[in-house]
Amino acid sequence: MLKSAKGEELVQAIRFVRSGEFVSHPLIAQKIFKRMRRQPVALDFGEHLTTRELEVLRLAAKGKNNRDIAVQLGVGVRTVKGHLMNVFDKMHVNSRTEAAMEALKHGWINIEDD
Repeated sequence: MLKSAKGEELVQAIRFVRSGEFVSHPLIAQKIFKRMRRQPVALDFGEHLTTRELEVLRLAAKGKNNRDIAVQLGVGVRTVKGHLMNVFDKMHVNSRTEAAMEALKHGWINIEDD
């Protein structure tokens, strides 16, 4: 019988796998979750927000104006406006406030991280 802590972890991992659970080393799991956060968000109606659109939307939801967003992201103001227009079209909303409220409600963005 395995007596070490590592042996107990191995037995527990085998039990998890046999019951259909996912088992991974913490560093690998962390990489997987980071990669998943960078994926486009699928909206209910089949449209997708790109990572950049989400980034622009998150900054807009934090109260930043288009110029501040452009400076922070290193792009032009017209680029920011274009991203926001794409967001509005994809989300079927008419304003940054509506878009921000919907995205926050669904958990697509979080204004607390930076």
